[in-house]
Amino acid sequence: MSDELDNNEEEQTGPDYLGVNDDTSGDTIKKVTGMYRDWFLDYASYVILERAVPAIEDGFKPVQRRIMQSMKDLDDGRYNKVANIVGHTMQYHPHGDASIADAMVQIGQKDLLIDTQGNWGNILTGDSAAASRYIEARLSKFALDVVYNPKVTRWQASYDGRRKEPINLPVKFPLLLNQGGEGIAVGLSTKILPHNFIELIDASIKHLQGKKFTIYPDFPTGGLMDVADYNDGMRGGKIRSRARINQLDKNTLVITEIPFGTNTSSLIDTILKANDKGKIKIKKIEDNTAAQVEIQIHLPSGISPDKTIDALYAFTGCETSVSPLGCVIEDNKPLFIGVSEMLRRSTDRTVELLKQELEIQLEELEEQWHFASLERIFIENRIYRDIEEEETWEGVISAIDRGLQPHIQHLKRAVTEEDIVRLTEIRIKRISKFDIDKAQQKIEALEDSIAQIKHHLAHLIDYAIDYFKRLKKDYGAGKERKTEIRTFDDIEATKVVIRNTKLYVNREEGFVGTSLKRDEYVTDCSDIDDIIVFTEDGTMMVTKVDAKTFVGKNIIHVAVFKKKDKRTIYNMIYRDGTRGANYVKRFAVTSITRDKEYDMTNGTKGSKVLYFTANPNGEAEVVTIYLRQSGSIKKLKFDLDFADQLVKGRNSKGNIVTKYSIKKIELKEKGLSTLKPRKIWFDDSVQRLNVDERGELLGEFRKEDRLLIVKQSGVVKTVIPDIQLRFDDDMIILEKWDPKKPLSAIYWEGEKELFYVKRFLIENPDKEETIITDHPNSYLEKIFTDYRPMAEVVFAKKRGQEREENMELNLDEFIAVKGITAMGNQLTKEKVLEINTMEPLLYEPPAPVEPEEMDVVDEEDLKEETHASEEENENDESITDEDGQGRLF
Repeated sequence: MSDELDNNEEEQTGPDYLGVNDDTSGDTIKKVTGMYRDWFLDYASYVILERAVPAIEDGFKPVQRRIMQSMKDLDDGRYNKVANIVGHTMQYHPHGDASIADAMVQIGQKDLLIDTQGNWGNILTGDSAAASRYIEARLSKFALDVVYNPKVTRWQASYDGRRKEPINLPVKFPLLLNQGGEGIAVGLSTKILPHNFIELIDASIKHLQGKKFTIYPDFPTGGLMDVADYNDGMRGGKIRSRARINQLDKNTLVITEIPFGTNTSSLIDTILKANDKGKIKIKKIEDNTAAQVEIQIHLPSGISPDKTIDALYAFTGCETSVSPLGCVIEDNKPLFIGVSEMLRRSTDRTVELLKQELEIQLEELEEQWHFASLERIFIENRIYRDIEEEETWEGVISAIDRGLQPHIQHLKRAVTEEDIVRLTEIRIKRISKFDIDKAQQKIEALEDSIAQIKHHLAHLIDYAIDYFKRLKKDYGAGKERKTEIRTFDDIEATKVVIRNTKLYVNREEGFVGTSLKRDEYVTDCSDIDDIIVFTEDGTMMVTKVDAKTFVGKNIIHVAVFKKKDKRTIYNMIYRDGTRGANYVKRFAVTSITRDKEYDMTNGTKGSKVLYFTANPNGEAEVVTIYLRQSGSIKKLKFDLDFADQLVKGRNSKGNIVTKYSIKKIELKEKGLSTLKPRKIWFDDSVQRLNVDERGELLGEFRKEDRLLIVKQSGVVKTVIPDIQLRFDDDMIILEKWDPKKPLSAIYWEGEKELFYVKRFLIENPDKEETIITDHPNSYLEKIFTDYRPMAEVVFAKKRGQEREENMELNLDEFIAVKGITAMGNQLTKEKVLEINTMEPLLYEPPAPVEPEEMDVVDEEDLKEETHASEEENENDESITDEDGQGRLF
């Protein structure tokens, strides 16, 4: 002991000791020696290899592999207490029972390898499993079929040397990709997402066929998923997972599937927190989840369900982002690969395992054939009689060997002493009942089996493909994809947040904010909004909503600012300097730098805004301008129509209204929009409207135009086209609504069990109505939005009669336009086989009355002008006649 202490002291004073010098002038870092140098690496290696990261060969972490081996040891076809399995696993696993039980519950909840009984928890609600002494388990048929084969398993000693445990289990299926895996080790982590059982088998077959394949995650909780950035499950990729939210009625939303990695309890908590913070507004929330998810969200009156759905995705756990990281163990080293390569390696290993199993079966069958042939020779030729005179064991062996020699030329291997010993063990009773024909049939059956095995080995890939097809047939029922793959639209938080905070302004002092409750109320806002402010001197600023912010004295306009808003047009008349000319301009504000002041005038000191309006749809009003009496001015009053002005950039100087002093400006007439109708598209991949030319063009929409929506359930409604609208999966018609064009419908009336035809107009566009009867068996067969629709009615053939000729139905002539609630006319009493849509008849609608011409501005022309040139400013100026009335270009 003293020697060890002396050595330690020498090491501490040597050059490799980590310490601080006596010299206080600075610290010196020295190398670490001895065991300290290796301990961290040893620990990290242990955690990576023995605890956290699954092996690529079988997809198991060590604890999972040991659980599966223990269950095989105990397997007798009956259920075992989980506590018993956990105790048995501790013979292989050098850790506590709690970690083993938790790992076993996770395997059991994935419903593939373990047949469970009792309360194993609920992945939907987050409820934990009952104690291991109360629940039971046994291996599933799939596990027994796919996971085990001791003849091809490589073994190693357990941690205490008392037992043998598998190095890897011979799993003949991409189990790791199906189950998924997650773990945090020392210095690295892994997160492999679960994939669909059937799709993995199909991908394995494609790989064996030399075809390309792509696999995407599939989650047991269902929901929606965007895999655009999945990156094959490697580092840097991500997927977005959303809850499935439907509208139950106008005031109720229902969540039926939840995102990966969440449960109903945590999801509801995020919804309640978002409500408390004012991001969303809900009345109450109910969790009715049992075997299926059902979370009902009740909304207050007047709250948009579509907007609330977007807000749930933006501010709650209804949308999650998951970053995969494909890390596995191969040859005792971590390997970072994508899921496609994992599947290829798993499939190739399955082929190799199948080959090993076939070779073992072939060897066993050939051995059986060899001994069956020897047995027949031994009995048929009565060689057993040759040993009657022998007195020694060696003589017995030699006698049998001599007797066999003339008959063994057709055997595939030499006869060994072990073979002869087995012949001596045949009982006399068996020899006496030996049937040569049955023995020959057995040999021929073995030969057929050997030929079949050799055929499989010669066509190994085809055999592997058939193996995967059998797995799909035997175990694929009920394992269809649960998570729907979609392309998600990006939700702008500022567009969907509930604005339940009030914004106030003190115009004279120049303050805006949410705490100025004694001052003028402006609008409702949220804490993530920006606000735009204009002051009397022509300054514009955009700033974040806050309790109190100084933006400049004499505020003339304040509102919530919308980014990239090309339809809000500002109309302004300002005086250039203290005695300069008066200018008019129209502009949009689409992009800014927050908290930066912008001058909307010509920049002359003393400039003042005389008239200002903000028009959400580009309206251009008419104003009356009164001039002050001065000199030879004859006309002191004239009108100015903003529609005569072009919409330009915010830095534009504008056009001269008059060089004379303006006394006052009054609104004479409210104006119409000068913007072109807005083109709206429908993107079917995300089920959303857009103005970015994605998907199908629905048409050009003015402020009063609406969309027509028809659902397969028979619901008909019209809505104002809003980018935030959401659409149900059963929508069958979405188009621009023409109030004068009737709709034609053919539906099955459940009570009368006949088809009916009706034509109607939508008289109440704000009301959602059902156009079929409320009988549970009623359904909508066809609906037409053409003026003169045509349909083909195909009749069923009657027994013993020829089928009636198909009927071409002109719905315009068949029935007149009636009310939307009318039942309609019976189509026919004959049995209808099918109803097909035909080309509509030509129709020429009356020519529309042309509105009064006015200049319109295309939204594409409303591009931001950051620097207005002097030439443009000069060209903007108009000529003023002697009476002071502006002549505007």
